Amino acid sequence: EQVIMKEKIKNMLDITFWKFVLVGIVNTLVGTGVMFAAYNLLHLSYWVSSASNYVVGSIVSYFQNKERSWKQLGMFVINITICYLLAYGMAKPVVSWILHDQSKSVQENLSMLVGMGAFVVFNYVGQRLCLKSNLYKV
Repeated sequence: EQVIMKEKIKNMLDITFWKFVLVGIVNTLVGTGVMFAAYNLLHLSYWVSSASNYVVGSIVSYFQNKERSWKQLGMFVINITICYLLAYGMAKPVVSWILHDQSKSVQENLSMLVGMGAFVVFNYVGQRLCLKSNLYKV
């Protein structure tokens, strides 16, 4: 059993994983800047600000992988949308409950950070399981 579990972990942390991480770093830098600027400088809502992160980040990701993702655009969009709604839909009430004595701005900024982390996990799993010819394969 332990050998099987190690093999499964090894398979999940292959070159595909590291390509996902590299693309994710670029998307995170771009999308996070957009999200926090939208929320803190433009004073847009939590949902508009966090959605702007994933619209911009997904476009960047799509173009980084367009030769592989064009055929799967529909599934790519569905995966991103489901992951976004799950991650941010979960993050806001959980963080707001934990930080109920903090200001709305603190709650929502931290909710966006938690949502980003959850999104990364959900998106990676979604792409590995749902997109048949994985976008990041060599």
